Amino acid sequence: MIETGARIAAAAQFDEAARKAFIERILQKFRGREDTLLPFDEVMRLIGLAVTPRPVREPQLIPLDKIVGSVGRYRDFTRTFLPTENVNKERWVRVATLLEGPGWPPIEVYKVGDVYFVHDGNHRVSVARAMGMKEIEAYVTEVPLPKDVHITPDTDLKALMLQLGRARFLERTRLHELRPQVRIEVTEPGLYDELLEHIDVHRYYMGLEQQRYIPYHEAVLSFIDHVYCPIVEEIRRAGILKDFPHRTETDLYLWIARHRERLREKYGLPAPPSPKTAVNTFAAQHSERPVQQFIKRIKHAFALSSQEEELIRRELEASPEEKSSSVRVPDT
Repeated sequence: MIETGARIAAAAQFDEAARKAFIERILQKFRGREDTLLPFDEVMRLIGLAVTPRPVREPQLIPLDKIVGSVGRYRDFTRTFLPTENVNKERWVRVATLLEGPGWPPIEVYKVGDVYFVHDGNHRVSVARAMGMKEIEAYVTEVPLPKDVHITPDTDLKALMLQLGRARFLERTRLHELRPQVRIEVTEPGLYDELLEHIDVHRYYMGLEQQRYIPYHEAVLSFIDHVYCPIVEEIRRAGILKDFPHRTETDLYLWIARHRERLREKYGLPAPPSPKTAVNTFAAQHSERPVQQFIKRIKHAFALSSQEEELIRRELEASPEEKSSSVRVPDT
């Protein structure tokens, strides 16, 4: 009778936890955030670490709210270990009823920095959190993080990729030492690698122009001073960053750099247009202002040449088909 009552209570807890999981996933999707656990293997791959198993030590109590991922079942539970539709209800209930009898053996986890990934015991963690427990007994294998990498209970995979991308960008360029006043920050994974490609291309053309070997960090300084900063200065003068909430100046630099190249190809220009023209035509394409009003506004803010004014006008008056083929700006 006791076992039957325990199973009924556990089944009710599962149903409530599954209902909360459904609501939580909808809310997180609405907020544009990931709601799955961090995948241990992918995190290790991104960081570039190999796990060396260590002898199992004495079990210890670990905080449940610092368990953020799983070795193999990261899609089965939400970030707070609520069960998704992938979880077998009968198994979850069976694990829950064990707590009323013989109890649970310790789970097995990897400790990565200050957080934990479950190697064995995902259902036990899910049940424990549903029951309001704060700690759970675990065998812990520690995996030290590189000094510049930090994972917290709020870190998602995108945030980790951005953190690692920035760390590698700074390690390669030493920009934080060479130009500490220049803040490079992007909001999408992969954009730090795109910036490194820009530096490589700039270095290549520097070598051709000067007919000599260009040390990498000389190329970094030249790129920042003569390519990146002039565009950022025009972005600030035009005041267009406010039209792209949650984005950065570096994001806009990259979009405008692509836009400059498109303009060069589209109009057969011998070289990409000036930073001023590129920023203004980019702003024109993404402005809802009427053509004449926009032209008047930027003429007041900038000393435009007749050629620049004509280029901006042509971009503003481009057909929908032409505009649809232009630089793609991520949803803000």
